[in-house]
Amino acid sequence: IYFIHSLCLLGRLLIYTQGRRLFPIKLKNRKDLVSLTDLLVLFTQLIYYSPSCPKMTSAAHLDNYSPASMVTEVLRILCDQKECAVECLYNNTVIEALLQPIHNLMKGTKTAPDCSETALIHIADILARIASVDEGLTLLLYGENMNSSEEKSPTGAHIIAQFSKKLLDEDISIFSGSEMLPVVKGAFISVCRQIYGTCEGLQVLIPYSLHESIAKAWKKTSLLSERIPTPVKCSDSISSVSQESQNTMAWEENLLDDLLNFAATPKGLLFLQRTGAINECVTFMFDRYAKKLQISRHKKFGYGVLVTQVASTAAGAIALQSSGFINTLITELWANLECGRDDVRITHPRSTPVDPIDRSCQKSFLGLVNLLPYPAVYELVGNQDLPNKAEYSLREVPTCVIDIIDRLIILNSEAKIRSLFNYEQSHIFGLRLLSVVCCDLNTLLLLEAQYQVSEILLNAQEENILETSESHRDFIIDGLSVERNHVLVRINFIGGPMERILPPRVLEKGDDPYPWPMFSSYPLPNCYLSEVTKNADLKQDNDLGKLLLRFKMSDKQTEWIENCRRQFCKMMKAKPDIISGSALLELLEKFVLHLSESPSECYFPSVENTTTDANVKNESLSSVQQLGIKMTVRYGKFLNLLKDSAENDLTLVLKHCERFLKQQQAPIKSSLHILFEWIHICLQGTYAGHDWFVSSLFMIMLGDKEKTLRFLQKFSRLLTSAFLWLPRLHISRYLATDTIESGIHPVYFCSTHYIEMLLKVEVPLVFSAFHMSGFAPSQICLQWISQCFWNYLDWLEICHYIATCVFLGPDYQVYICIAIFRHLQQDILQHTQTQDLQVFLKEEALHGFRVSDYFEYMEILEQNYRPVVLRDMRNIRAQST
Repeated sequence: IYFIHSLCLLGRLLIYTQGRRLFPIKLKNRKDLVSLTDLLVLFTQLIYYSPSCPKMTSAAHLDNYSPASMVTEVLRILCDQKECAVECLYNNTVIEALLQPIHNLMKGTKTAPDCSETALIHIADILARIASVDEGLTLLLYGENMNSSEEKSPTGAHIIAQFSKKLLDEDISIFSGSEMLPVVKGAFISVCRQIYGTCEGLQVLIPYSLHESIAKAWKKTSLLSERIPTPVKCSDSISSVSQESQNTMAWEENLLDDLLNFAATPKGLLFLQRTGAINECVTFMFDRYAKKLQISRHKKFGYGVLVTQVASTAAGAIALQSSGFINTLITELWANLECGRDDVRITHPRSTPVDPIDRSCQKSFLGLVNLLPYPAVYELVGNQDLPNKAEYSLREVPTCVIDIIDRLIILNSEAKIRSLFNYEQSHIFGLRLLSVVCCDLNTLLLLEAQYQVSEILLNAQEENILETSESHRDFIIDGLSVERNHVLVRINFIGGPMERILPPRVLEKGDDPYPWPMFSSYPLPNCYLSEVTKNADLKQDNDLGKLLLRFKMSDKQTEWIENCRRQFCKMMKAKPDIISGSALLELLEKFVLHLSESPSECYFPSVENTTTDANVKNESLSSVQQLGIKMTVRYGKFLNLLKDSAENDLTLVLKHCERFLKQQQAPIKSSLHILFEWIHICLQGTYAGHDWFVSSLFMIMLGDKEKTLRFLQKFSRLLTSAFLWLPRLHISRYLATDTIESGIHPVYFCSTHYIEMLLKVEVPLVFSAFHMSGFAPSQICLQWISQCFWNYLDWLEICHYIATCVFLGPDYQVYICIAIFRHLQQDILQHTQTQDLQVFLKEEALHGFRVSDYFEYMEILEQNYRPVVLRDMRNIRAQST
């Protein structure tokens, strides 16, 4: 009893700052002072050295009053108090004391003879709590001196991962046959889960291939659960079989949960897809979601980030649909938007919504926004017709994304309008959803190609005209016509923040509440486009002249490249506007030509393109590509970069590119689809979206077909092409087979992975805001990069983004995104509070952001992170673990 009282007193003492200041303490029978660390080490040793409790203690209180349990409870309390944990627990000495029994077990020594399964479970619980906090995780990953270059013993994360892998692979003889062994395994994998659920933690644990070990254990357990015999009535074995079944099912669910948590990061999701268990993991997640269970004991927020990551890939979208997740979300939306459940007694009428999207529907709206990036839209909507029924029952509830488009967005018949109880409110919801998803230009082109969205909206505007006389017609201004006008301008005009003007969605006070012109036919009013002044030819600038002169010098190859890069950086900081027009064209042409002649700079082998215009003339492009060409030419003409004849030339360029890239594609075997149990159309044929990089380059080359093709052939040898030119690696033979089979692009599992990793360190408030909003930075970054920042940056900044990555390396793609988030920090925090962060990031252009303004900051990022980021980018061909 004295021990318990003493322990409780010390535990309470350590919680308070003044209590911790009492240490170090001088003891009578000890020469040295007892420090806080000494006391914590003593506590830790009590967990695995403590003797069993006296026999007189009842079984019910045996665990509660054992020294190990009492000490563990004290340590739990300390872990939950951040300031206290930092001062007491987060140091190498305490961590080494916690890991000592694991060291002993892996070495096969028995210096801790009484270290039981229960003691290991207690230790794992404390380690999981430490790993769930950033400071504790950093300590486990890197130790206290993370910047030290000295060779040291493995850090805590490595030891925990090694031990967990040995437990999973049954490569450790201790406790074999014990009933508690699955609990011990689960406890230590839970610690690993806290580590690999973060980008930096996953990077450290990659060598251990824990996803493979967990998947192997899950498959083995799944087979065992199928073999458990059915209990026979009046048999003594009923209770034992039932208990065995429950234990096996619990262990199976635990392993699925562990696999699911790989989806918390882009690269982790790649590993999860390689295991072939994504369907089961997503189904497990949906079951927990449906039962309103917490995602994980140590997770502060819900399922939003996981769902957002999973929906960013084709296989993930299919898994979400087959699990019933999308069906449930849409059913919940319909209940809130159109009608409540039949079994809910209505005691008073629902209030009339005053917001465009009622608060009751806001969560469902954001859920759909998270679920519908382009890879998911292509899988769920691609090549599918709308139902367009002659009659819709009032009780007919939508169950899929196609139904939502049919019932809420494309209301092209009286039957659809009559089927809605709240026509205006529901249609505005649909138009707002259309506005957000169409910010992804690939989604816009797909919906336009399949459903002619613009034409339907224009027809609806035509029906909203009031004819006051034979020669004069006025548009009826209401919520729907204003919303449709906004969407029509958004989807028909391309331009950055200073290039196009989007009409507001609210009316103004005064005699003219809506001064913006509405329209119901082409051409669209030019008042929504800003005046663009043609850039003067600035090639005669001294600094630019020096840079162009360097292309003629015959220095050593490496020195020459570095000199050019230094001069480029100098110009970007001092005179960024010079790098545009014909000057930019010449810079890119000559620099890429020289790089492609340097073996050290070439990442991909040279591929000859012997195709002529006559060879590709009769080939056809997808309807998405054809619409993309029209959009590109329209934007190029607006910027005074392209002429009317550019459409034919760009068509030929894209046909040449398709033929050129097909030569480098790997054959897709039918067994792939059997392996993953789904067929996603993104792996069939050519790249699913429009080639925005080639379109941008064609505009940079001022519509010159031959220059564009020559540049692309040279550029395709460089590593940068893998990250700027997304179709470059579509089903490419240069990728590992399992990477091709996953359908995940290196921009997602490499670039956006490091964006999330650096964001947590560089702009922690923004990173936290994303998690609080249930949204992943990777999804919006993938959208920005896929369409080369079209509609988000002005043309000059798009040119600077491309030039910076070409001159300075593909890792600058990551640094530019970090700079953008830093630039948007205040806006992101504000929209996190208003709970519309996803909508803000997708709909709003990047106002005020200039690449050149953040050049010095990006150079600091390069110094700190290039060795890691660029090394991983260079390893995309070997990303098979």
